Amino acid sequence: MIRIAALILAGLLTVAMHSVGQQAGVTQKPLRVAVAGLSHDHAHMIMGRKMKGDIEIVGIAEPNRELAARYAKQYSFDLSLVYPSLEALLAKTKPEAVLAFNAIFDHLRVVELCAPLGIHVMVEKPLAVSWDHGQKMLALAKKHNIHLLTNYETTWYGSNATAYQLAVKEQKLGDLRKIVFHTGHPGPKEIGCSKEFLAWLTDPVQNGAGALNDFGCYGANLSTWLMQGEQPVAVTAVTQQIKPDVYPKVDDEATIIITYPKTQVIIQASWNWPYSRKDMELYGLTGYVFCKDAVNMQVRDNERTQAYEMKANGLSADIAEPFVYLAKVIRGEIKMSAYDLSAPANNEMVVKILEAAKVSARNGKSVIWKELYK
Repeated sequence: MIRIAALILAGLLTVAMHSVGQQAGVTQKPLRVAVAGLSHDHAHMIMGRKMKGDIEIVGIAEPNRELAARYAKQYSFDLSLVYPSLEALLAKTKPEAVLAFNAIFDHLRVVELCAPLGIHVMVEKPLAVSWDHGQKMLALAKKHNIHLLTNYETTWYGSNATAYQLAVKEQKLGDLRKIVFHTGHPGPKEIGCSKEFLAWLTDPVQNGAGALNDFGCYGANLSTWLMQGEQPVAVTAVTQQIKPDVYPKVDDEATIIITYPKTQVIIQASWNWPYSRKDMELYGLTGYVFCKDAVNMQVRDNERTQAYEMKANGLSADIAEPFVYLAKVIRGEIKMSAYDLSAPANNEMVVKILEAAKVSARNGKSVIWKELYK
């Protein structure tokens, strides 16, 4: 109980200090952003975001006029904001950053257009469809000195932040031995994803894979963060098409095992869960933490103590959601560590893990990391 009270107090102090800072600080101009694509259903995050004067959408690049019209009607914006291509948008507007809500295959093109202009980019997970695309994107970002961030829903889970604090910073669990992720839902068609989203999400070229890429990336991202960028020894994966009549072109079931020298990570990515889930289990030498969802957790310090339930605090206002975070990174108010969840080095590792998993599943055997990435 003392531990829980301390965590709650720390969270309240963080929020309070941020509030004081806001009142004392100088009001900044809103971050000027453009939206590249509306075919990713996660675009509703930015289009439906309550505008607080900190973000200004200066344009939307979407060639599908019907799709753009649906968004315009739902969110009450004028279609004059919509351009037929990102090239046309960038020629007319001057955004500080571009938010990519298009097919994963098109992330590379977004960076190819934005990086030479010094425009920062945030893409929806994963970073790229392949290691080849990922390498090119990272090289462009480095050459032109832009920030290239990758956004995941789980980055903003208070439970994951608390688990990281306990397991990595405070070493409360002892050395991590096993990390298990359960990620996915009953299937994109089953949960009602839009036709535009389904068109590329279920395409092996446009998405890079099926459930393996769609939900395997969450575990790869979080485990890279928890392992602080440690190189895996091997990656082993098994994929299935349990519903080939629904998803004839891609896997709908994937299990990925990432082997580290002293830790094993198991990622169960699926479009066949009976419910939507993104949960994580951390097992250390002496204790464990279960993150059941964004808030609810179960913790056990060691075998002599009882497990206890707790609720994680929400993240501080500085890092509570992707668009605030992006603005603060661009303005130098937040400096990302190498393996932070949104950072390029972490997401380079994610793409490499997913690539290794696809090779393993295709060949039916484990992939030795140093042999694939010489």
